[in-house]
Amino acid sequence: MIKTPTNQQRLTNVAIVRMKKCGQRFEIACYKNKVVSYRDKVEKDIDEVLQTQTVFTNVSKGQLAKKEDLVKCFGTEDHLKVCLEILTKGELQVSEKERAVALDSTFKDIATIIADKCVNPETKRPYPVGMIEKAMRQVHVSVKPNRTSKQQALDIIPQLKKVITIERAQMKLRVVTNKKNKSKLKELMGELEAESALEDGQIEMIFTTDPGHYRQIDQLVNNTPKSELHVLLLQEMVDGDSKLD
Repeated sequence: MIKTPTNQQRLTNVAIVRMKKCGQRFEIACYKNKVVSYRDKVEKDIDEVLQTQTVFTNVSKGQLAKKEDLVKCFGTEDHLKVCLEILTKGELQVSEKERAVALDSTFKDIATIIADKCVNPETKRPYPVGMIEKAMRQVHVSVKPNRTSKQQALDIIPQLKKVITIERAQMKLRVVTNKKNKSKLKELMGELEAESALEDGQIEMIFTTDPGHYRQIDQLVNNTPKSELHVLLLQEMVDGDSKLD
């Protein structure tokens, strides 16, 4: 009978979190999908996260870390304490296949967000998600795993203008404010649909604007007494289209 050396421990189907310290590599073995849950404070039971409360120098080869190395680099020989530090600060190792699947999923998420937020300005209709994906490939979009899909979508929209005619879908707003703000609002407007004078130097305007201007308009209205802002339509589309979220 061949025995596994006492300094080795074999594990399978693991998620590995790695940390380099004092020029040495340390690894811990975790259950798949639990590391992110733990870091997001969703999973709090450490036994549901760690496959074993043991520190390795190489999980895949089952090589355990030496006690003197733990003391030298972490100031303790307590494996659980070291595991918790690595779990919190270490780098989650992902296989190439898993990374490819995650990037592909994010790519599709970005395309869906762009399709929801944008239109062809000539037809006022949204593009199909498949057409957005094709345009993203044409401009060689590189997905960044450390940024949200929404952040990346907003950055990518200007790039897509190189290959397709695309604009953010316009919002329709109704603003009641002092007429002295008219010049400031004009800078933020798309198309002015209606304007009327009210009492006490107030005016009412209905216009479209890029959603990116909404915060500026909201701040301007909030800083002006007796002013109102109403969203009439989140996204402008041609008749017959369903309202987009």
